Amino acid sequence: MTGNDPDANASLAPAGDPNPNPAGDPIKLLIVDDHPVVRDGLIGMFAPDPAFEVLGEASDGAEALRLAPALRPDVILMDLRMPGMDGLTAIREFASRGITARVLVLTTYDTDTYVVPAIEAGATGYLLKDAPRDELIRAVRAAAAGQSVLSPSVATRLVKRVRTPEVEPLLSQRELEVLGLVAAGSTNRESAAKLFISEATVKSHLLNIYAKLDVNDRAAAVAEAFRRGLLRPDRL
Repeated sequence: MTGNDPDANASLAPAGDPNPNPAGDPIKLLIVDDHPVVRDGLIGMFAPDPAFEVLGEASDGAEALRLAPALRPDVILMDLRMPGMDGLTAIREFASRGITARVLVLTTYDTDTYVVPAIEAGATGYLLKDAPRDELIRAVRAAAAGQSVLSPSVATRLVKRVRTPEVEPLLSQRELEVLGLVAAGSTNRESAAKLFISEATVKSHLLNIYAKLDVNDRAAAVAEAFRRGLLRPDRL
């Protein structure tokens, strides 16, 4: 994401910065990142601006959870990957504890592994750390006003995900585990012991596998699973 992209701000607030605090009070911030250099940089960006007030900083999600109830920030700038409590866990905890601050994720990762869970957990926005200064400031203003804020790459990824629904896997994870053990030569009893389930449950899983793969026995199920790529010799 660069400042020269004409569509770079398409997913931000409408033209004209929102005014979340009509009385003129500054937007109160809590900055959460495990890298001191990043925290210092963000503090240096916002603290001199009278429109913002940096209330505090935290090095992980647990520290943010301790600070947020007392500081009562309007917006929490939240990194995701941190030692200790990560940002995603912290966002979920904010919601469960009734902490009403808007969370604006600020990270270097824009894959589905991070984007979708963060939005589902309650993040108001998701921005990448290479965002230009002006874009970040607009994003914080928009988040404080309760507006969703997404970097263009994240918005594109979410749109693509909505338009391309996930295909349910043919076999469940447990069914794959059972079939993998069968392929490795385990009996039903041995499979049950290894998976800490009953032998009857193993048999039930096998019947479901036969139906899904349209086969009638263990050997045919294993052969069909290899043919479809559901099982691989190097993963048994």
